[in-house]
Amino acid sequence: MQLLVEAFLGHLGKEKRFSHHTVTAYAKDLQQFVSFIQDGLQIRSIAEVDHHDIRSWIVSILEDENLQPSTVNRKISCLRSFFKFLAREGNIVKDPMVRITSLKTSRKLPMFIEQAQMERLLDDIDFGEGFAGLRDHLIIDLLYNTGMRRAELTGLNVSDVNFSKQELKALGKRNKERIIPLSHRMTNNIKEYLASRKTEFGSEDFDVALLVDDDGKRMTDSLVYRKVNKYLRLVTTIEKKSPHILRHTFATHMLNNGADLNAIKEILGHANLSATQVYTHNTIEKLKQIYEQAHPRA
Repeated sequence: MQLLVEAFLGHLGKEKRFSHHTVTAYAKDLQQFVSFIQDGLQIRSIAEVDHHDIRSWIVSILEDENLQPSTVNRKISCLRSFFKFLAREGNIVKDPMVRITSLKTSRKLPMFIEQAQMERLLDDIDFGEGFAGLRDHLIIDLLYNTGMRRAELTGLNVSDVNFSKQELKALGKRNKERIIPLSHRMTNNIKEYLASRKTEFGSEDFDVALLVDDDGKRMTDSLVYRKVNKYLRLVTTIEKKSPHILRHTFATHMLNNGADLNAIKEILGHANLSATQVYTHNTIEKLKQIYEQAHPRA
């Protein structure tokens, strides 16, 4: 059974070009499922698994781990892809997932930071002196001004920034490249940071990471998270203070200021417009607020 799991994960990474983070998440979900059917149900062959077994697993993780429906649905999606792969490869005759439905979830609006709070963070908050301060400021600045994902940010090399064209190249999900425009101010901030980095480490290698830690090594996703969380705490009380909140904030502020939805879709690197449309709900809430404040009969 483990060989089938490894074959599937290899398929995701090499052929489907899923990100390392997604493959790792799928691996954990499948290991959890395999352990349940082998240890709990005494099933030794994946071909023996039916929809009753899968439902038993879903019930067990709901009861034992108290997971959110959205998290369980992600695990269900993982199994759906896994069994579809097995059916296509001829390892199973019937796909047990055809009788499994996802859990109902309440759709939450993406949280975001108010525009005035972002302006205060980037213009008034003290990030410290020298290289580290410029780098930490640039992390926030790039995430907010480009809407990039955290992994896309840490994956940037110096060569991905085109200063003459004022744009950068981001490598998104499934290794899809996209071009993101930069403002003149943003490119100047990157130049200032690189000059400070050269003084700090004496390197101008354009094939190295754009963002590096205090030892000159590529910034990790976890370090970026801690940096963002630290500075967002200074300006907002919202529950989630992650790099992804800055992606939501970018999209919401762009819409609130009149940007075209399709343009935002391209910058964010969404495959479908439906993924971008969730931000229109935030815009509608903003319009309702303005209406209630401005209309004399509201």
